[in-house]
Amino acid sequence: MEETIPFKNLHSREYQGHKKKVHSVAWNSNGTKLASGSVDQTARVWTIEPHGHSKVKDLELKGHTDSVDQLCWDPKHSDLVATASGDKSVRLWDARSGKCTQQAELSGENINITYRPDGTHIAVGNRDDELTILDVRKFNKSLYKRKFSYEVNEIAWNMSGDLFFLTTGLGTVEVLSYPLEKMQNDLKPVDTLTAHTAGCYCIAIDPKGRYFAVGSADSLVSLWDMSDMLCLRTFTKLDSPVRTISFNHSGEYIASASEDLFIDIANVQTGRTVHQIPCRAAMNSVEWNPKYNLLAYAGDDKSAKYYGDEATFCVSSNINSFKLAVENELTRNYLYLCAGVFRIFGFDSL
Repeated sequence: MEETIPFKNLHSREYQGHKKKVHSVAWNSNGTKLASGSVDQTARVWTIEPHGHSKVKDLELKGHTDSVDQLCWDPKHSDLVATASGDKSVRLWDARSGKCTQQAELSGENINITYRPDGTHIAVGNRDDELTILDVRKFNKSLYKRKFSYEVNEIAWNMSGDLFFLTTGLGTVEVLSYPLEKMQNDLKPVDTLTAHTAGCYCIAIDPKGRYFAVGSADSLVSLWDMSDMLCLRTFTKLDSPVRTISFNHSGEYIASASEDLFIDIANVQTGRTVHQIPCRAAMNSVEWNPKYNLLAYAGDDKSAKYYGDEATFCVSSNINSFKLAVENELTRNYLYLCAGVFRIFGFDSL
């Protein structure tokens, strides 16, 4: 079976702006902007031409007082982005002005966030296994809140917004009906899927609405049929716990990453690996562009501090500053430069 993307002819480009490592990357709905969230307590919005011909512009979003661990875009508005932070707040930003438009103070360190596909609600998960759902029109008041007695990880709605998924440390995926029951103000259980032999960490929804995928601590990625909730196949190339997964815009390919030093790209229908992107460190986030076959990815980049040649590549746009830093033994600044990068794979030239 011939692949529709010439993976071997494509290249990655590197973007540097954060002072510390990047935890999350996310594209807006029309694929023209990429947001990145970092341990340096900021988010950035990058305007990126999909063919890589024009100069990249970026805008810093400042206001959080702890790391920005995950972010997501309003699916109905290409200039509104939401950030979840360890400072216990969730913020909505206007990506044109860089200003925070709304803010909600929650009870714990926020690590997961997702929009409902119609853009009306935002779900947030924190380190204390508490789920909060916010109405974007009444942002300072929680629509729903529940603390679980077991580990809850990434969360997602299906494409129609009538099912809500929670991945758990029990190796299960909880499937809940949505919207909230009017009388009980609760999420009604639909199914509990025994998905993996170890904790489930991440989930991705096929943009065509046919499938969802789950990444687990057992190093496997499982593919599920959305209509009958049955597992169709597993992807087995990773050896470490799966941290992040993403479908491309056509739902034809799935990318997955872990502490292994590569990103695996597999054909969804055949389960066969079609390409692997080498990495210098464990990955924290991968996300396909919703319109083009561009894959953004960001990781720990710890290895960069050990290799002078690779570090020079990290800061190739400012080589003189890099050499001066090394001569003065300013290794701390050099580490920040290398740690605050993300990359985009899919360009036909370097």
